[in-house]
Amino acid sequence: MNLSTEQLAELLAGIARAQQAIIDAIDSENGGWKNTHLLPKVNTAANMRLAVPRLMDVPSRVLMRSQGRVPMDVPTIARMLEEALSGVAAAPAAAPAAKAAVPVAAAVAVPVAAAAAVAANTESTPAAGGDDLSNFFDT
Repeated sequence: MNLSTEQLAELLAGIARAQQAIIDAIDSENGGWKNTHLLPKVNTAANMRLAVPRLMDVPSRVLMRSQGRVPMDVPTIARMLEEALSGVAAAPAAAPAAKAAVPVAAAVAVPVAAAAAVAANTESTPAAGGDDLSNFFDT
């Protein structure tokens, strides 16, 4: 039987979900058990010091991520498995919104910089009220 990376990722996500149910049951009976006893041990098992996880670190990292509010999704687990199998960290996938935002940010940055340069060369006038605040930032 051959499993694809996605199938193995789904299997790991299901195992982490079952483990999380047991952890929640124990923690509801003994409050604080998870933070005091479980998390330090899982953190050690996950070997978070390594940037590229080894294959044996992946299940612990999935379980560690399950302890937060948002558990690891199947594509992320599959990407981590690919990294572990290849031994090379994959480049993070760029968000589609970030690609579209780059030209807009560049187009906005130039007029803002030009406006700041013009504002720096002009002297500000006092506001209505008669107080001269134009020299406040010059001192």
